[in-house]
Amino acid sequence: MQEQDVSRPGDKGSCLDCGRPIADKMADFALESQGASVVSTRCSETYRIRSACVTLFGFPLWYPSESPRTVIQGYPVLLPGKCWAFHGVQGTLVISLSHPIGVTDVTLDHLPRCNSPTGRIDSAPKDFEVYGMINDTEEGTLLGRFTYDQDGESTQTFKLPSPTDVVYRFVALRILSNWGHVEYTCVYRFRVHGKIAST
Repeated sequence: MQEQDVSRPGDKGSCLDCGRPIADKMADFALESQGASVVSTRCSETYRIRSACVTLFGFPLWYPSESPRTVIQGYPVLLPGKCWAFHGVQGTLVISLSHPIGVTDVTLDHLPRCNSPTGRIDSAPKDFEVYGMINDTEEGTLLGRFTYDQDGESTQTFKLPSPTDVVYRFVALRILSNWGHVEYTCVYRFRVHGKIAST
């Protein structure tokens, strides 16, 4: 991926007058409220923090954690910990899109460094791949490999290097590395943009 492949505020088509990222001006076909869903049988295991738990008479009942659904729920404000964390540095999330589309762009959001209690975002995804799938059982077709810049904007949109007219119903996000956290990787939001299939 080259530097110009990442859309940044101020790029042609961005919302200069309101300061919103370009992703906010494109339809998100991976948004749960629009009909998208997570294919939980194809996702990596959720990382559960054992220090925080709900107890009854001193016995642990439940360890709270965010599910993969968090990534597609479209929270307008990213809050520390309000993300899907999975074990280690490599993981997969498979999404059933709200509509069959020709994918053109994807967006990955992570907590801004300034909002992190530690001032670091080493659990942020670094290198990742996106696959298009016609059904949820296939491996899929590689649509692009990208790098999330930990020093960039918190919302980063990536244009597919070679968009095609192929229509996909499912998309897989495969995280290949993060920015240094060895225990887990956090995904705050993932969006899929494109052109809806004509009927």
